[in-house]
Amino acid sequence: MTMLTFLPPIFYAFLLEVIDASFGGGYGTILSPMLLMLGFAPLDVVPAILISQLIGDFLSAFFHHEFKSVDLSFHSKMFKMAGVLAALGSLGSILSVILAINLPKVYLSMYIGAIVFAAGALTLLFLNKQLNFSWHRLMAIGFIAAFNKGLSGGGYGPLLTSGQIISGVDSKGAVAVTSLAEGIVCIVAALTYMVTGRSFDWALVTTLSIGVALSAPVSAFIIKKIESNKLKMIIGAMTLVLGLATMLRLANA
Repeated sequence: MTMLTFLPPIFYAFLLEVIDASFGGGYGTILSPMLLMLGFAPLDVVPAILISQLIGDFLSAFFHHEFKSVDLSFHSKMFKMAGVLAALGSLGSILSVILAINLPKVYLSMYIGAIVFAAGALTLLFLNKQLNFSWHRLMAIGFIAAFNKGLSGGGYGPLLTSGQIISGVDSKGAVAVTSLAEGIVCIVAALTYMVTGRSFDWALVTTLSIGVALSAPVSAFIIKKIESNKLKMIIGAMTLVLGLATMLRLANA
């Protein structure tokens, strides 16, 4: 990598991880096509996003807990939720990586765009309604979200965060749980790519990791300061836009 290709990925990773860890999604969904436009190969981009994001997610979860936006202590309900979502997500990511290597990307990406769009629309639809917590809804959404992550490097955060809100989880808790669960899912998905024999672009992994590491305290500070209902509205709107943008990008390809 030259200096000109070194700096943009760091900046993009920083900016998009701030958005992702603050509002529950957007890092892989947006960064993947941006890196492709910079000339990186698709099978270098997805593993690099997975590895860098696991670093950003664990750091973000740590700072969310330290800033007392949410309780992620070992015996807390939020930690248990993250564990359940990570377990289901790990299974979904393994299956999706196997499919990602063998199926046409256009159909898989269109599916991801549609389901993320639907999750955003439902979040906005139930914006002013108090929903009862549901483990069944949460587990189903967790599996589907991780399936999306292994397919394209994106689609996990927006769907899981909005899905938790639909399942009755507070918006700040949903963002923090997504960070912790997504970090574990990224580990499993990255290891699955290794097992399949794919080599990694470690220079790209390093640059993205620098950007996401710098973003962690910034995003945690934003979560601490923002009002919960406003956060819920932003998450719903952003999820809807990301899903629509994914579908439109494919339609124009």
